[in-house]
Amino acid sequence: MAQSISVSVEAPIENQIMSIDYDGTEVYANPLTQSEYLTRNAARINFMKSSETTEESKEEEQAVAAAAFQASSSPFENILNKLKEAYTEVTVLHDVLAVSKEKHYLVLDPVPMHEQTEIKPMAVVYARKKALGMAGNILISGAERLKRLDNGPDFQIELLRLRQNWRLKKVSDNIIGDLSFRTAGSKFMHPGNFEVSKSDEVDIKGPNPSTLQVTIPSELQGVAYIKVVTQKDQEDLCSANVTMIDHKGKLQVGEISSWQKKLEFAQNVLFCKELFNQLAREAVQLQATIPHVVIGNQIRATLLPGIQLIISLCHSTNYQEFQEETKKKADDLHDHVLEHSLHQLLREIHYKNTHYPIPHSGHAVGIAKKRLLAGPHSYDRHELWEMTRCQNQTLLEQIIGQAQHIFMRKRTQYVLDSIARDVKDPQITSHWNALNSPTLSWVKINITTHGYDTITRTALVVHVKERSLMAICRDGRVMHMSYEPQELRDLILQQICQHQITGLQNLSRCMAWQLLSNSNHLGIGDVEPLGNANAILIASPLGDRVIAVQVRCDPQIVVKVYVSHSPREFYTSGPLVQGKLWENLGSEFKDVNFDKMEGRNFLNKMEFLMAALTKIKE
Repeated sequence: MAQSISVSVEAPIENQIMSIDYDGTEVYANPLTQSEYLTRNAARINFMKSSETTEESKEEEQAVAAAAFQASSSPFENILNKLKEAYTEVTVLHDVLAVSKEKHYLVLDPVPMHEQTEIKPMAVVYARKKALGMAGNILISGAERLKRLDNGPDFQIELLRLRQNWRLKKVSDNIIGDLSFRTAGSKFMHPGNFEVSKSDEVDIKGPNPSTLQVTIPSELQGVAYIKVVTQKDQEDLCSANVTMIDHKGKLQVGEISSWQKKLEFAQNVLFCKELFNQLAREAVQLQATIPHVVIGNQIRATLLPGIQLIISLCHSTNYQEFQEETKKKADDLHDHVLEHSLHQLLREIHYKNTHYPIPHSGHAVGIAKKRLLAGPHSYDRHELWEMTRCQNQTLLEQIIGQAQHIFMRKRTQYVLDSIARDVKDPQITSHWNALNSPTLSWVKINITTHGYDTITRTALVVHVKERSLMAICRDGRVMHMSYEPQELRDLILQQICQHQITGLQNLSRCMAWQLLSNSNHLGIGDVEPLGNANAILIASPLGDRVIAVQVRCDPQIVVKVYVSHSPREFYTSGPLVQGKLWENLGSEFKDVNFDKMEGRNFLNKMEFLMAALTKIKE
């Protein structure tokens, strides 16, 4: 009688395959530990089944156990059953081993070809030679690569240098860097990330060998700068460039290919884009008398009537074109002072955003030290308002204020230079202070006469602000002027006239002449378009000669000199005038041809004239 035998085949002693790569490599799962294997088997047991058994199930189990006990009448029946099961397992194991050892069970017959081609021995030799050559090339290239890596720069050392200057973080298996300015209060939406990886090819003979490969986003590649131009009637007055790199320097190809230069150029592009975005946002939000205009990559703002400020974002992806473009531009209009002021402004804003003052005894964080000292220093309402106004100014307003000040300073320089060129007598010298603020500077103007410096000197100080001028004269008078250059020109010409009259007055005292009258605003003659005439009247020591001098504030200083003699040459007494005392009165004033008189300047000519008219008392 054939007896049915249950055959059990065990699972192969291999780990489970998790994935298969493209090259056919199989990735196996790690084997289970003893604790994990026990946990998995314990999860399969239903512990609730034993607790839910009823009394009927217990009675059935007792009946089955009693029947089994009655069936096993022989005491060795249990041992016989165990031997049969063991024999069955050994038989199955024998069959499995026979199948695995016998070759005829695992033979894979090749698929017969319809047309069997003849294999030539030389073709096989050439094929093997080609395969060996390819394998040799692979081994040689790998050896050279290892040699370059051993002799070249270390990847970890370069990564350490990169980490010292740039912010890096590891995301999964990639190293991501950050170029943004979030530490300075940036609100720009661009992330400014770059990726760092290990380069496969390292050129040791190059100018900057490196094993780092830096990948920068396409929108941050190239060179960028912000151009600031003041324009009047489509004519550029002055210009300045705002950038984080020296675009005028020589850009070498080897330097640009290094990762340090790449990151610097990329951060400069991000800086320029962020700065222009903030300026454009402020230009739209500000409510100016003449609204600001934002078109594309250009911002137009009005500084003064007829004068505009143009802020442009220039971005080029080609280094050579950028270098040629900067060389073609004329440097005559480039204002280094304005460029320095703008860079100083940006650094000051960055410093304020990163350095907050330490709180003092109940004061909040962020209060300036100047405001903390407002009480002990007794600041008035105007000083507090000026302090608050400066703190509340936006970046665009500060740039416009600096541009207005630069234009006012250039206009003041032009007025002073033109007057010094046109007026030969007296001499005008201007001394600009080197230590100025971005929105306030001052110039000291000295008016002197050659050879008579010790006798007279006229000095005044002009403060150049954003939209106005303030002049402080020698006598303490303070005059406020607008941005119109004609007002400053009128003031300088008036000071020249007063200098000539004051110099003549001091010179007459030295020569013992008497001062009869002096007026800075003579109300006779034609009405002057630029101001009133200045006049002085002096008499000789004996009183027999009188000189009248009149100086007018014309574009060319006009000097008129008149002389009167005493006693009169043709004096006749009449019935109404009796006696000879009246003949000592001065005669009518006669005009003197001042241009043909000898002398280098006004005071020198007047000295010769007074010396010629002076008589020694007998």
